[in-house]
Amino acid sequence: MKKIDRELEAGSAAHYEDPAYYTKTYRSRVEDVRYYVELAVERGGPALEYGCGNGRITIPLGRSGVAVHGVDLSSTMLADLRVRLKDEPADVRERVHLHRGDMRKVRLSQRFPLVFCPFNALLHLYTRDDLERFFARALTHLTPRGELVLDVSIPQPLELSRDPGRAFHAPRFRYPDEDGGPGKMVRYTERFDYDGLRQILFVAMEFLPVDGSESWMTPLAHRQLYPQELEMLLHYNGLEITERYGDFFRAPLESSSATMLVHCRKRRGK
Repeated sequence: MKKIDRELEAGSAAHYEDPAYYTKTYRSRVEDVRYYVELAVERGGPALEYGCGNGRITIPLGRSGVAVHGVDLSSTMLADLRVRLKDEPADVRERVHLHRGDMRKVRLSQRFPLVFCPFNALLHLYTRDDLERFFARALTHLTPRGELVLDVSIPQPLELSRDPGRAFHAPRFRYPDEDGGPGKMVRYTERFDYDGLRQILFVAMEFLPVDGSESWMTPLAHRQLYPQELEMLLHYNGLEITERYGDFFRAPLESSSATMLVHCRKRRGK
Protein backbone atom coordinates (compact mmCIF):
# COMPACT_ATOMS: atom_id res chain seq x y z
CA MET A 1 0.00 0.00 0.00
CA LYS A 2 2.82 2.43 0.78
CA LYS A 3 4.25 1.90 -2.71
CA ILE A 4 0.87 2.69 -4.25
CA ASP A 5 0.48 5.82 -2.15
CA ARG A 6 3.90 7.10 -3.18
CA GLU A 7 3.09 6.38 -6.81
CA LEU A 8 -0.11 8.39 -6.62
CA GLU A 9 1.57 11.20 -4.71
CA ALA A 10 4.22 11.51 -7.41
CA GLY A 11 1.58 11.30 -10.13
CA SER A 12 -0.28 14.21 -8.53
CA ALA A 13 2.70 16.49 -7.92
CA ALA A 14 5.59 15.92 -10.33
CA HIS A 15 3.97 17.52 -13.39
CA TYR A 16 3.62 20.78 -11.45
CA GLU A 17 7.17 21.08 -10.13
CA ASP A 18 8.47 22.90 -13.22
CA PRO A 19 6.35 26.02 -13.91
CA ALA A 20 8.43 27.05 -16.95
CA TYR A 21 7.74 23.73 -18.71
CA TYR A 22 4.08 23.80 -17.67
CA THR A 23 3.66 27.32 -19.03
CA LYS A 24 5.28 26.47 -22.37
CA THR A 25 3.32 23.23 -22.75
CA TYR A 26 -0.12 24.77 -22.18
CA ARG A 27 0.25 28.32 -23.44
CA SER A 28 -1.77 27.49 -26.57
CA ARG A 29 -4.65 26.19 -24.44
CA VAL A 30 -6.80 29.32 -24.46
CA GLU A 31 -10.38 28.17 -25.05
CA ASP A 32 -10.94 27.26 -21.40
CA VAL A 33 -9.41 30.56 -20.27
CA ARG A 34 -11.89 32.49 -22.40
CA TYR A 35 -14.79 30.35 -21.19
CA TYR A 36 -14.10 30.72 -17.48
CA VAL A 37 -13.34 34.44 -17.73
CA GLU A 38 -16.59 35.12 -19.60
CA LEU A 39 -18.49 32.98 -17.11
CA ALA A 40 -16.99 34.78 -14.10
CA VAL A 41 -17.71 38.21 -15.59
CA GLU A 42 -21.30 37.14 -16.27
CA ARG A 43 -21.70 35.92 -12.66
CA GLY A 44 -20.13 39.12 -11.36
CA GLY A 45 -17.62 37.50 -9.01
CA PRO A 46 -16.01 36.76 -6.76
CA ALA A 47 -14.91 33.36 -8.08
CA LEU A 48 -13.19 30.42 -6.41
CA GLU A 49 -10.75 28.42 -8.54
CA TYR A 50 -9.60 24.98 -7.41
CA GLY A 51 -6.26 24.02 -8.94
CA CYS A 52 -5.18 27.53 -9.94
CA GLY A 53 -1.56 26.46 -10.59
CA ASN A 54 0.64 29.32 -11.74
CA GLY A 55 -2.23 31.47 -12.93
CA ARG A 56 -3.03 30.42 -16.49
CA ILE A 57 -6.71 31.25 -15.80
CA THR A 58 -6.32 33.17 -12.52
CA ILE A 59 -4.45 36.15 -13.92
CA PRO A 60 -6.82 36.70 -16.87
CA LEU A 61 -9.67 36.58 -14.35
CA GLY A 62 -8.03 39.31 -12.30
CA ARG A 63 -7.46 41.36 -15.45
CA SER A 64 -11.14 41.07 -16.33
CA GLY A 65 -12.12 42.90 -13.15
CA VAL A 66 -13.30 39.81 -11.24
CA ALA A 67 -11.96 39.03 -7.78
CA VAL A 68 -10.69 35.45 -7.62
CA HIS A 69 -9.54 33.17 -4.82
CA GLY A 70 -7.15 30.50 -6.09
CA VAL A 71 -6.48 27.26 -4.23
CA ASP A 72 -3.59 24.95 -5.08
CA LEU A 73 -1.52 22.32 -3.31
CA SER A 74 1.70 23.06 -5.22
CA SER A 75 3.87 25.62 -3.44
CA THR A 76 6.09 25.73 -6.55
CA MET A 77 3.26 26.75 -8.85
CA LEU A 78 1.90 29.29 -6.38
CA ALA A 79 5.36 30.81 -5.95
CA ASP A 80 5.61 31.23 -9.72
CA LEU A 81 2.13 32.79 -9.78
CA ARG A 82 3.20 35.32 -7.15
CA VAL A 83 6.21 36.25 -9.29
CA ARG A 84 3.96 36.70 -12.33
CA LEU A 85 1.59 38.88 -10.35
CA LYS A 86 4.41 41.34 -9.64
CA ASP A 87 4.28 42.36 -13.31
CA GLU A 88 0.54 43.07 -13.12
CA PRO A 89 -1.06 46.43 -12.24
CA ALA A 90 -1.92 47.01 -8.60
CA ASP A 91 -5.67 46.59 -9.16
CA VAL A 92 -5.13 43.13 -10.67
CA ARG A 93 -2.90 42.07 -7.77
CA GLU A 94 -5.55 43.23 -5.32
CA ARG A 95 -8.20 41.04 -6.96
CA VAL A 96 -6.16 37.81 -6.75
CA HIS A 97 -6.12 35.97 -3.41
CA LEU A 98 -4.06 32.79 -3.12
CA HIS A 99 -4.44 29.88 -0.70
CA ARG A 100 -2.11 26.91 -0.51
CA GLY A 101 -3.87 23.74 0.50
CA ASP A 102 -5.75 20.56 -0.32
CA MET A 103 -9.00 21.23 -2.14
CA ARG A 104 -10.64 18.50 -0.07
CA LYS A 105 -9.90 20.47 3.10
CA VAL A 106 -9.46 24.21 2.50
CA ARG A 107 -12.11 26.31 4.24
CA LEU A 108 -12.61 29.94 3.25
CA SER A 109 -14.71 32.45 5.13
CA GLN A 110 -16.96 33.39 2.22
CA ARG A 111 -19.23 31.94 -0.45
CA PHE A 112 -19.05 32.37 -4.19
CA PRO A 113 -21.55 32.53 -7.08
CA LEU A 114 -18.98 30.64 -9.17
CA VAL A 115 -16.71 27.82 -8.01
CA PHE A 116 -14.76 26.05 -10.71
CA CYS A 117 -12.26 23.21 -10.98
CA PRO A 118 -10.65 23.36 -14.44
CA PHE A 119 -8.40 21.25 -16.66
CA ASN A 120 -8.58 17.80 -15.06
CA ALA A 121 -7.76 18.97 -11.52
CA LEU A 122 -10.64 16.74 -10.40
CA LEU A 123 -8.82 13.71 -11.83
CA HIS A 124 -6.21 13.92 -9.07
CA LEU A 125 -8.90 12.72 -6.66
CA TYR A 126 -8.46 8.98 -6.92
CA THR A 127 -11.05 7.46 -4.57
CA ARG A 128 -14.72 7.85 -3.76
CA ASP A 129 -13.74 9.32 -0.39
CA ASP A 130 -11.52 11.92 -2.09
CA LEU A 131 -14.36 12.99 -4.37
CA GLU A 132 -16.97 13.06 -1.62
CA ARG A 133 -14.77 15.26 0.55
CA PHE A 134 -14.16 17.65 -2.34
CA PHE A 135 -17.82 17.95 -3.30
CA ALA A 136 -18.76 18.53 0.34
CA ARG A 137 -16.19 21.30 0.61
CA ALA A 138 -17.22 22.88 -2.69
CA LEU A 139 -20.86 22.96 -1.55
CA THR A 140 -19.94 24.92 1.56
CA HIS A 141 -18.36 27.60 -0.66
CA LEU A 142 -21.36 28.06 -2.97
CA THR A 143 -23.94 30.81 -2.58
CA PRO A 144 -27.53 29.47 -2.52
CA ARG A 145 -27.79 29.73 -6.33
CA GLY A 146 -24.08 29.41 -7.01
CA GLU A 147 -22.63 27.10 -9.66
CA LEU A 148 -19.86 24.53 -9.52
CA VAL A 149 -18.27 24.16 -12.96
CA LEU A 150 -15.62 21.62 -13.91
CA ASP A 151 -14.07 20.08 -16.98
CA VAL A 152 -12.48 16.66 -17.28
CA SER A 153 -11.15 14.56 -20.12
CA ILE A 154 -13.33 11.60 -21.05
CA PRO A 155 -11.60 8.18 -20.92
CA GLN A 156 -10.35 7.13 -24.35
CA PRO A 157 -10.29 3.35 -24.95
CA LEU A 158 -7.23 3.60 -27.22
CA GLU A 159 -5.15 5.23 -24.48
CA LEU A 160 -6.33 2.81 -21.82
CA SER A 161 -5.46 -0.23 -23.92
CA ARG A 162 -1.92 0.80 -24.86
CA ASP A 163 1.01 -1.49 -24.12
CA PRO A 164 2.91 -0.10 -21.07
CA GLY A 165 6.15 -1.36 -22.58
CA ARG A 166 5.77 0.68 -25.75
CA ALA A 167 7.01 4.28 -25.93
CA PHE A 168 4.96 6.70 -28.02
CA HIS A 169 7.17 9.31 -29.65
CA ALA A 170 6.38 12.99 -30.10
CA PRO A 171 8.35 15.67 -32.00
CA ARG A 172 11.53 16.97 -30.42
CA PHE A 173 11.38 20.35 -28.72
CA ARG A 174 13.42 22.67 -26.53
CA TYR A 175 12.82 22.09 -22.85
CA PRO A 176 12.76 25.55 -21.23
CA ASP A 177 15.24 26.66 -18.60
CA GLU A 178 13.95 27.58 -15.15
CA ASP A 179 13.84 31.24 -16.17
CA GLY A 180 11.80 30.40 -19.27
CA GLY A 181 14.75 30.53 -21.70
CA PRO A 182 14.84 28.20 -24.75
CA GLY A 183 16.83 25.47 -22.97
CA LYS A 184 18.13 22.25 -24.48
CA MET A 185 16.68 20.15 -27.27
CA VAL A 186 15.05 16.91 -26.04
CA ARG A 187 13.40 13.85 -27.49
CA TYR A 188 10.03 13.23 -25.88
CA THR A 189 8.13 9.97 -25.39
CA GLU A 190 5.13 8.83 -23.36
CA ARG A 191 4.21 5.45 -21.89
CA PHE A 192 0.69 4.58 -20.71
CA ASP A 193 -0.25 2.08 -18.00
CA TYR A 194 -3.90 1.74 -17.05
CA ASP A 195 -4.96 0.23 -13.72
CA GLY A 196 -8.45 -0.98 -14.58
CA LEU A 197 -9.38 -1.86 -11.01
CA ARG A 198 -8.76 1.62 -9.63
CA GLN A 199 -9.53 3.36 -12.96
CA ILE A 200 -6.26 5.27 -12.87
CA LEU A 201 -4.18 6.02 -15.95
CA PHE A 202 -0.46 6.36 -15.24
CA VAL A 203 1.53 8.29 -17.82
CA ALA A 204 5.34 8.32 -17.84
CA MET A 205 6.61 11.41 -19.68
CA GLU A 206 10.21 10.75 -20.73
CA PHE A 207 12.72 13.43 -21.72
CA LEU A 208 15.98 12.48 -23.47
CA PRO A 209 18.39 15.38 -24.21
CA VAL A 210 19.89 15.09 -27.68
CA ASP A 211 23.27 16.25 -26.33
CA GLY A 212 23.59 12.97 -24.44
CA SER A 213 23.15 14.44 -20.96
CA GLU A 214 21.10 12.62 -18.33
CA SER A 215 17.49 11.85 -19.18
CA TRP A 216 14.56 12.10 -16.77
CA MET A 217 10.94 11.01 -16.40
CA THR A 218 7.91 12.85 -15.03
CA PRO A 219 4.96 10.73 -13.83
CA LEU A 220 1.32 11.76 -14.13
CA ALA A 221 -1.69 9.93 -12.68
CA HIS A 222 -5.29 10.67 -13.67
CA ARG A 223 -8.42 9.02 -12.32
CA GLN A 224 -10.66 8.05 -15.23
CA LEU A 225 -14.21 9.32 -14.74
CA TYR A 226 -16.90 8.27 -17.20
CA PRO A 227 -19.77 10.69 -17.93
CA GLN A 228 -22.50 8.58 -16.32
CA GLU A 229 -20.25 7.84 -13.34
CA LEU A 230 -19.59 11.54 -12.79
CA GLU A 231 -23.28 12.35 -13.02
CA MET A 232 -24.06 9.77 -10.32
CA LEU A 233 -21.25 11.01 -8.07
CA LEU A 234 -22.59 14.54 -8.31
CA HIS A 235 -26.16 13.40 -7.64
CA TYR A 236 -25.33 11.39 -4.55
CA ASN A 237 -23.20 14.22 -3.20
CA GLY A 238 -26.00 16.76 -3.31
CA LEU A 239 -25.43 18.30 -6.75
CA GLU A 240 -27.38 18.26 -10.00
CA ILE A 241 -26.14 18.94 -13.50
CA THR A 242 -27.78 21.98 -15.09
CA GLU A 243 -25.68 22.15 -18.26
CA ARG A 244 -23.12 19.90 -19.89
CA TYR A 245 -21.07 20.32 -23.06
CA GLY A 246 -18.47 18.56 -25.15
CA ASP A 247 -16.14 21.55 -25.48
CA PHE A 248 -15.65 25.20 -24.50
CA PHE A 249 -17.84 26.40 -27.37
CA ARG A 250 -20.86 24.69 -25.79
CA ALA A 251 -21.05 21.91 -28.39
CA PRO A 252 -23.33 19.03 -27.33
CA LEU A 253 -21.71 16.26 -25.34
CA GLU A 254 -21.48 13.25 -27.68
CA SER A 255 -19.93 9.80 -27.66
CA SER A 256 -17.00 11.18 -29.67
CA SER A 257 -16.32 14.07 -27.25
CA ALA A 258 -12.89 14.18 -25.62
CA THR A 259 -13.91 16.62 -22.88
CA MET A 260 -16.88 16.87 -20.54
CA LEU A 261 -17.70 20.38 -19.30
CA VAL A 262 -20.26 20.37 -16.49
CA HIS A 263 -22.27 23.07 -14.71
CA CYS A 264 -24.01 21.98 -11.53
CA ARG A 265 -25.89 23.43 -8.58
CA LYS A 266 -26.92 22.28 -5.15
CA ARG A 267 -29.67 19.70 -5.61
CA ARG A 268 -33.12 20.76 -4.51
CA GLY A 269 -34.07 19.35 -1.15
CA LYS A 270 -30.43 18.91 -0.09
